[in-house]
Amino acid sequence: MSEKLWNSQYLKVMSCNFLLFFAFYLLTPLLPIYLYEEFHANKDLIGIVLSGYIVATLVVRPFSGFVVDSFDRHKVLILCFFFFFICFAGYLGATTLLMFAIVRTMHGIPFGATTVANSTAAIDVLPSSRRNEGIGYYGLSNNLAMAIAPSIGIYLYHATDNFALLFWLSLILAFLGFLCSTSVKLPAREKVAGKPKLSLDHFFLSRAWLLAVNISFFGLCWGVMSNYVALYGKQALGITDGTGFFFMILSAGLFTSRLFGAKSLRKGRMTHNAAVGVLLSLAGYGLFACVAQPWSFYLAALLIGLGNGQMYPAFLNMFIKVARHDQRGTANSSILISWDLGMGFGILIGGVIAENIGFRAAFYTCALMQGAGALLFLAATRQFFERRRLNEN
Repeated sequence: MSEKLWNSQYLKVMSCNFLLFFAFYLLTPLLPIYLYEEFHANKDLIGIVLSGYIVATLVVRPFSGFVVDSFDRHKVLILCFFFFFICFAGYLGATTLLMFAIVRTMHGIPFGATTVANSTAAIDVLPSSRRNEGIGYYGLSNNLAMAIAPSIGIYLYHATDNFALLFWLSLILAFLGFLCSTSVKLPAREKVAGKPKLSLDHFFLSRAWLLAVNISFFGLCWGVMSNYVALYGKQALGITDGTGFFFMILSAGLFTSRLFGAKSLRKGRMTHNAAVGVLLSLAGYGLFACVAQPWSFYLAALLIGLGNGQMYPAFLNMFIKVARHDQRGTANSSILISWDLGMGFGILIGGVIAENIGFRAAFYTCALMQGAGALLFLAATRQFFERRRLNEN
């Protein structure tokens, strides 16, 4: 008989993840408006202030993987979630732009660490026979939060025009997530004999280096698309109020794809899911770049969502499968580091190309990078994975 997937501990970890992302993304689309209205910051300054948390998240993730693998994971999860929750109080107390910038940057540290700790806890509480499938379903919790939280935040802002209310709501939701994390029970871990006290693999999973390179390509494409789609839609297609709908379709694609892709992951078809995902995404990015019409704008969102919903869980499973059981935190942090590096580079080069050549050139570059990543996966990465996968996971 198959082991139970939806056990109580897994549901608790899923709930923690949902509350973490809901609290965070409730504010995300509104912070530029808040900085402009409260501190009269210009666009360049707003970008600098809000990018601080990305840098902090990227810096802390290698160390969070090491901490999660080296110490009591439950205590690490509780501690990280506590600081994540407390940082929301900082927004209420930030009376100057400098104070807000410090709080926002500091918030990236527990956000980056908590995402690693919580996803590693999810792997620990899953039965081994259902782990591939469970990892696929786990992402539904943050996909759902990221789909509805921004819309609810925008609705509440327009209804109340009260940023303090939104800060308090995020604080309460994060506190509920913290309380939930305290009730999680994780299984005891066996110590690995002969494990080196300090090595590169404590901070980055070197066995997965080609997987990391490959997923960076896809992170680059996501960075270009997610950050410049609103301006592109407005300037090139005249779509001024449809960006929210674009991201709703994108999230629906992510959600649907993860839901159905989990069944395939249960059968161990990780490379199959990844191949389908990268090709669907390639079709979406290609359509986005080559056809400038409202219908293609929304169809591309669906294809990209469906593709990434298949691809990302498959890659996460592959990272886990080439890691020892005591390296799960490092495997989680490694895929997040790779994705974030690609995404950050995409934001940078996408802006440069869009400013000097145009948005169409930026999205053509995006489609070419997705094509290069798909070719790399089909030609080399899936064979690389099969050679290095371990059976203990």
